[in-house]
Amino acid sequence: MIRLFVVDDHAVVRQGVTRIIADVPDFVLAGEGTDASDARRLALTADADVCVLDLAMPGGGVEFVAELHDLRPRLRILVFSMHREEQYALRVLGAGAAGFLGKGCPPEELAVAIRAVAGGRRYLSETVAELLAERLLDGPSGLPHERLSRREFEVFQRLARGEGSSEIADTLGLSVKSISTYRARVLEKLGMQRNADLTRYAMEHNILD
Repeated sequence: MIRLFVVDDHAVVRQGVTRIIADVPDFVLAGEGTDASDARRLALTADADVCVLDLAMPGGGVEFVAELHDLRPRLRILVFSMHREEQYALRVLGAGAAGFLGKGCPPEELAVAIRAVAGGRRYLSETVAELLAERLLDGPSGLPHERLSRREFEVFQRLARGEGSSEIADTLGLSVKSISTYRARVLEKLGMQRNADLTRYAMEHNILD
């Protein structure tokens, strides 16, 4: 039996996933949640093999995937997201996720992905597999934002969306001074001077949520 829990702030998505789980005889739903707090709780209490995790839920993101992986390393995390695969798949895999699947996939592919990660394998859609192959063969594309660390990338996204340093600090549990340091690193690595430049760059490269 494969025990799993689902964390997504959209009820329609959760209901769709739970229906798929109910239709597979050896899948057992161990819990549901809507945000990062629920994900932490379920990771520690649900005794599950797999977590199907939305990337854009409240408190979520690439950095949270790394946090959840550190919290319970043996939990297999399958990120189920509407985010563009080329922007996020390799980042979440690097953060400790076992697979990445777009929400536009057929229902049967989700079941295949769950079974794959539960069996100790990575699950990559054809698009992600091709992207990974290109990176291995050709090296990174050289875009400036690819040089950012996970935390720098998260701060970059929030700055680009117009969030202030105090708001970001509260959300990420860091000091305002730390956010200012991350902001300076991001601006330096991207060769920019203002937050408005970050917003423009993020829009041009489809990085904003």
